[in-house]
Amino acid sequence: MSVLEFERLTQPELAKILADFRGARVGVIGDFALDVYWFVDPSASEPSLETGLPTRPVDTQRCELGGAGNVVNNLADLGCGLVEIFGVIGDDPWGREMRRLLETQQINTDALLVEKQNWATPAFVKPHLGGEETHRLDFGNFNKLPDATVEVLIERLRARIDELDILIINQQIKQGLHTAYLRERLAAFVRENPIRRFIVDSRDYSDAYPYAMLKINGREAARQIGADYPLGALVLKEHVLEAGRVLRDRMERPVLITRGARGVVVCDDKTHEIPGIQMIGKIDPVGAGDALLAGTALAMAVGVEPATAAALGNIVASITVKKLHQCGTATPEEVLAVGAQPDYVYRPELAEDVRQVQLIDDTEFEKVSDREPPARVSHVIFDHDGTISSLREGWERIMEPMMIHAVLGPQYESADDSLYHRVLTRVRDYIDKSTGIQTLVQMRGLSDMVREFGCVPEKEILDEHGYKKIYNEELMRLVRRRVDKLRRGELNVADYTVKNAVLLLRTLNRAGAKLYLASGTDQTDVVAEAEALGYADLFDGRIYGAVGDVDKDAKRMVLDRILNEIGTEADGLVAIGDGPVEIRETHKRGGYAIGVASDELRRFGLNEAKRTRLIHAGADLIIPDYSQLDALLRWLHIEA
Repeated sequence: MSVLEFERLTQPELAKILADFRGARVGVIGDFALDVYWFVDPSASEPSLETGLPTRPVDTQRCELGGAGNVVNNLADLGCGLVEIFGVIGDDPWGREMRRLLETQQINTDALLVEKQNWATPAFVKPHLGGEETHRLDFGNFNKLPDATVEVLIERLRARIDELDILIINQQIKQGLHTAYLRERLAAFVRENPIRRFIVDSRDYSDAYPYAMLKINGREAARQIGADYPLGALVLKEHVLEAGRVLRDRMERPVLITRGARGVVVCDDKTHEIPGIQMIGKIDPVGAGDALLAGTALAMAVGVEPATAAALGNIVASITVKKLHQCGTATPEEVLAVGAQPDYVYRPELAEDVRQVQLIDDTEFEKVSDREPPARVSHVIFDHDGTISSLREGWERIMEPMMIHAVLGPQYESADDSLYHRVLTRVRDYIDKSTGIQTLVQMRGLSDMVREFGCVPEKEILDEHGYKKIYNEELMRLVRRRVDKLRRGELNVADYTVKNAVLLLRTLNRAGAKLYLASGTDQTDVVAEAEALGYADLFDGRIYGAVGDVDKDAKRMVLDRILNEIGTEADGLVAIGDGPVEIRETHKRGGYAIGVASDELRRFGLNEAKRTRLIHAGADLIIPDYSQLDALLRWLHIEA
């Protein structure tokens, strides 16, 4: 089955869709539930007088809308003009709290029916101890919905359907709203309204509502074609694509299949693949599916085609997962800040399986995309560290212990193995994912991580400038020792540059290409190191680095500057780098991106971890170094 990329939005198009949300009218029928967070602080515990057992004092309590309520919450925060709800709650404190929260969002609750007999408002109580969720307490697992209540609900829906642009059908609780009788009556209602838009998200009854667009996760979709996967297993892309085709034909409507970190597949008249979005730092996936559903349905309500609507929903979900210990929502302002072209993760199947490497004949070059290099290379952006220079090789070995010390603080010596390894894993994952961005931005993330683990008193937590100072002082001692060896003649430029890197720079310069050096390292340090290695003059003053402002990213600024100079088509633009930032930003702007998966210690040969990161970022070509310089120049249509 052929797979197409979805139609990408521009920033003005995204802004218009978000503005149109104010006129959208969306209905939600489903399992309205309450998420209750109890944060236990054992420091105030005392033995119970009745049992002698230690109490579990709750320091703070927070209630949030869950299930269909979370979908509604997301619709409201995204700016939906009108939200109509249809559901059932119990005559109990959780139900009253749910109604209060809905009314706070200015949601009309007239069709939120109160069932007084055999019905408890679904509520999920989540005690947290030491920052981790413990055993959950569930209400509503034994509910029984009378058929007469179903009829009332359907009549309420029938009375309002003409006022709605789309109806979301939510099913999250097996012993909930979606009894056999309701499924029968609601399916008939969908069939009776063929010109209406319906989208269904159901954990247990995904095939109950034909003629409605289906949102389903990859594991459940694969099960529909007989491919069973255990919980948490990676579902093969080919099974997702086959399931999408089968379900689309069965439902006679588009099908949206979520793949977690690997994005979304949408099957309508064609099959579209929407990449996952790069996540740096800790995430909380609870409620992400509801957020994606809300964003998708709302975009469709204002006339956006399903694949592009799902891409917008994907952006919404990427925002909510960063909001920890809550079912987060996203606002139009947050969506606009992410932008129409977020940091997508491309070709995960290829990137994460080195067995799929296919090299161009007689080279060590891996052609990743179908794109060809420009006929004439006019502008080339280079990253510095790991792409040209290896003066900073080993920076990770300095950053990792520095970050661990910062996170554990006074508990560094006393932390048990469990805590130490949790911190170690988080730090390594964060360094891997943040490679290539400004050091200052990395250190802002470190501040957040220190706060998250709670080992350091708040007043002792440094800001990004404080942590960068500690890291930079240690790193610069290493760099200065290496530069001193160069100056004393103990080592030469070839010992601190990637194989043939300087020769490539000189050849490109002679061919008339304008060279740019863009780095996340401080501007003064980049210039000094390029001068020490003897190639600063080849850039003719076009060397850019960090300037102490996280909002001024050198690589993004250089790309914008070049495009202003050569036009928006970027026909002659090539980026060469070993970090994901320059590759991703070039890909977004239509330039040709060459990923250098360099082994900085040897200064030649392939680094598989870098290969994965660079393909994820959108590289068109992967090379290990410049040892096959003649072949690289031929590929770029440049005479040696």
